Amino acid sequence: MTSVIRILGVDPGSQATGWGVVDAAGASLTYVASGVIRPKRGAAHADKLAEIFASLRALITCHNPLEAAVEETFVNASPRDALVLGQARGAAMLAPATAGLPVSEYAANTVKKSVVGRGHAQKDQVQAMVKVLLPKCGTLAADEADALAVAICHAHHADMRRLERAS
Repeated sequence: MTSVIRILGVDPGSQATGWGVVDAAGASLTYVASGVIRPKRGAAHADKLAEIFASLRALITCHNPLEAAVEETFVNASPRDALVLGQARGAAMLAPATAGLPVSEYAANTVKKSVVGRGHAQKDQVQAMVKVLLPKCGTLAADEADALAVAICHAHHADMRRLERAS
């Protein structure tokens, strides 16, 4: 019998942090919940980071994932934007880590390839495939779909790692 692993996927951002929770049992995926954390506009940057952290910790308490996965920072043209995104990503990684969850990281191209089959897929293609793989997810915001895609990617890769450990 295959055990169920609940996974929290996170697509970090300082304006919008997408999150998604899926249950994985072997190759079977089940949608649990998803949403977007939107820190208050005009808030101090430190307050935005604190809100991302606190919101993710509350979601972890509510949904009880066993593992977490976070999308790696995409290289931005602006060093300032990259720094701000990196800080949001740090808050997004710290929340599950301090809750005792193992946290995995995946490059955007790896996530897209796992979900769509192409590493340079467009956002609308990712959204469409997430809806195919998780039909109960309903209408999704882009950041929410990206977070679910990170969770799906982790489910695919984690399953392969478990098989390697078993052999």
